[in-house]
Order: sequence, then structure tokens, then C-alpha cells
Amino acid sequence: MGENISTRVAYGRALEEFGGREDIYVFDADLKTCTMSEYFSYKYPERFFNVGIAEANMVNIGAGFAACGATALVHTFAIFATGRVYDQIRNDVCYPGLNVKVVGSHAGLTVGEDGATHQALEDISLMRTIPRMTVIVPCDAYETRLATKAMLDFKGPCYFRTGRPAVECVTDSIPGYSFEIGKGSLLRDGSDVTLIACGLMVQEALKAADLLAAEGISARVIDMATIKPIDREIIVKAANETGAIVTAEEHNIIGGLGSAVSEVLTDEALVPLQRVGVKDRFGHSGPPKDLLALHGLTAQNIADNAKIAISRK
Repeated sequence: MGENISTRVAYGRALEEFGGREDIYVFDADLKTCTMSEYFSYKYPERFFNVGIAEANMVNIGAGFAACGATALVHTFAIFATGRVYDQIRNDVCYPGLNVKVVGSHAGLTVGEDGATHQALEDISLMRTIPRMTVIVPCDAYETRLATKAMLDFKGPCYFRTGRPAVECVTDSIPGYSFEIGKGSLLRDGSDVTLIACGLMVQEALKAADLLAAEGISARVIDMATIKPIDREIIVKAANETGAIVTAEEHNIIGGLGSAVSEVLTDEALVPLQRVGVKDRFGHSGPPKDLLALHGLTAQNIADNAKIAISRK
């Protein structure tokens, strides 16, 4: 059964568990006790390298290893993993299509007291717009373990987003649940509206479905752990069967999950869409729960938006 731990800790444990392959090399920018690559470093020290606070160099070193046949994983905070080294990821990893996994921890508002400069709210947008990049945002420990294994087996560039706070494990209790890159997961069926979420907002979406059920509204809940490639089939099916969609993400509403879903709907199924996320603002220092509430990243706000979406049918 999954534990109620952070996705960064779950990732570190999974990397240790599945890191025995001789082609796996791990790099960290002096943050292994935060990114949790430390688990791997203790078990496989001969394949772990701390490059110091030199993120651009780290990505290029990883690219060099990948060019020689390695599976290279580079680690730092999400704000640095996507912003500070965007040029290196675009030109030295994705352009040649190298097998480098960029693992960004401490993403979103829930970095909390570290403040706006360290709260990555644009990282999904930056990464999903680069050709050949795959973007994964697991929601809990159980899913993170499965997603880590899938990422290690997958050949090609990948961005893997993890969070700082402990989160409730929900996917382990879903009958028949499995993780596959490029596929969304139906966590709860419903007929009136569909809630599509990623990361810790999956848990809020499930709570929102309970709030809506108390009002006689049947909400479908989809865990969209892969933002790119997005699961077009599950989105279109949900749109056709429920007629209204709400997205929820710990990210700017511009360029992230909400934008990805809206692109699919524009192409294939025009239904009302409401996006829950940070409304094109920077965060600021504060307790994570307070920040989530301040920016409307709550079950109640998802439920309220669901009712708006239904009214727009």
C-alpha cells in the first residue's frame, strides 16, 4: 500500500529500488538531501555525481553521458531545473533527443516559506513546449513509484515533477490502477462533469467530487499524470459523455494542464472548460496550505468551477 509521503521522497526510494541497472547515472546540483537522489547515492556511489551549484554544466554532463549510451538523470529544484537551464535542455538534450531525465523537485506553491523566487509555477509550460520532451507529474507515492520505473524504461528526454509536502496516497486504492506514460487514469466515474487534475490537485479533485455528490452532481475524476503526450482519447471521451470539464493544477493556468486540455477540446470536442490554478501571478512566502487556499487551489473551488462549467452547457 502507498504511504502518505511526499512525491520527492517516493521518487528517491523508487530510484534506489530501480537504479541497479548499470546504464543509470545520477547527477545532482548539491541538493541530494532535498531532491532525494541521496537514496541512490548511498547505494550506488560509483554512479552518482554531485556537480555542485552548476546546473547548466550538470545538464550538459548528463547529455554527454547519454550520448555514450547512458540513462542520465539530473536533479535540482524545479525552478532551476527548467528556468536556469532551459537553453541546455532545449538544445543539448531535446534537439538531439538524448536519454536525459530532468527531475525537478520542490515544484509549485507548496515550497511554501521559500517564497516566489523558488515556487516553480511555469515549469510544466516551459517543458511541454519543447519538441521531444515528455512531461510527468505524479500525484502520490504509489503513482510516483510506478512512474519512476516507467521513466527509467522510457528512451528519450523527460521532465519529472515532484513536490515537497507529504500528500495522501489515493491511487493505491483504485481497482486495476496502473501507470502508463501518455495515458490518463479514471479514478472515479461520473456523468455530469469531468474533473481532470495532476499532482496534489488530484486529491483535491476527489474531495471536490464528494462535495458535488452531496449536491446530487455526478463528477468524473481523471488523474492526468502525463501532461505530454496528453491522453487525447480519455479527454474527448469525457467531454462527449459529461459535457463539461474542469482542470486543476498547482501551476499557472497559462501553459500547463489546463492549456493542454483546452487544445484537445478546441480540436475535437467543444465543451465548457473551467481552469483551476494560479491565475498568472507569482507566489509569495507562507505556509503551503495558506498559499493553496489563497490562490483557490482547493476542493471547494474545484466544485464551484464544476457548477459553473455545468451551467455553461
